[in-house]
Amino acid sequence: MEPRILDGKAVAGRVKAGVAREVEAFRTKHGHPPGLAVILVGDNPASQTYVRNKETACREVGIDSEVYRLEASAPEEAVCRLLRQLNEKTDIHGILVQLPLPPHLDARMLVEAIRPEKDVDGFHPLNIGRLVTGEACMIPCTPRGIVTLLERSGVSIAGKHAVVVGRSNIVGKPVALLLLERHATVTVCHSRTPDLAAVTLRGDILVVAVGRPQMITGNMVKEGAVVVDVGINRLDGRLVGDVDFESVWPKAGYITPVPGGVGPMTVAMLLANTVEAAWRLTGGVPALAGRRDF
Repeated sequence: MEPRILDGKAVAGRVKAGVAREVEAFRTKHGHPPGLAVILVGDNPASQTYVRNKETACREVGIDSEVYRLEASAPEEAVCRLLRQLNEKTDIHGILVQLPLPPHLDARMLVEAIRPEKDVDGFHPLNIGRLVTGEACMIPCTPRGIVTLLERSGVSIAGKHAVVVGRSNIVGKPVALLLLERHATVTVCHSRTPDLAAVTLRGDILVVAVGRPQMITGNMVKEGAVVVDVGINRLDGRLVGDVDFESVWPKAGYITPVPGGVGPMTVAMLLANTVEAAWRLTGGVPALAGRRDF
């Protein structure tokens, strides 16, 4: 059977259409759109590209995006002061600090300085704790994007054995929790797992977020598995994932491309989190209440 591409760009487009409807409903009720503030410290080229992409996505759905650009030498107190101001602004409903930060800044402390209800990246410890206990929270964008991509593509999660390669707080751990919530049996492994292939070969769903180019090869993938490649690495002048696409493709039932798979879903979920935060902060209920995927 020919493998099917999990088209993140197409699914993200449908999610963004739903977000745009929510934005219009919010604007009609409140007289202004939801607002997202992005803090960019320094001139990291990749970060600047990510921020521009977020600005473009916000414009496409009608969210008001404000980017606060600070010098790489900005002191921690200046960033904290800006965060306190944004926490109090009633027209700002979502706040994110673009990572990575210059080495003199404490990323964890700055994330914790964001009001949890405005933490649209879903990195605040309170949001992570609520995710663990199954309470309503801001869900990290990439993990939310992964499960939405699977569900919107008709992939059944319940009852499957999901193997997550990677244990980061940003992707690996939260996506494992979301898969558990959807009744998968989940194994989390990583680059130091002995005989990693023996583990990955058991995965009906294989999510790879380990940060090593083309680490997962065809002999490590179960026949017919759903393969989600979160990695994005530059290798010999081209972008590749953590999965060796060419060798895995013949084995997979579904597979994400790099680029065009998980990346667009991450941005779409940032927009979804922002409009959800706007409704909650103003005491309203989204028109699409009860759905986590728009």
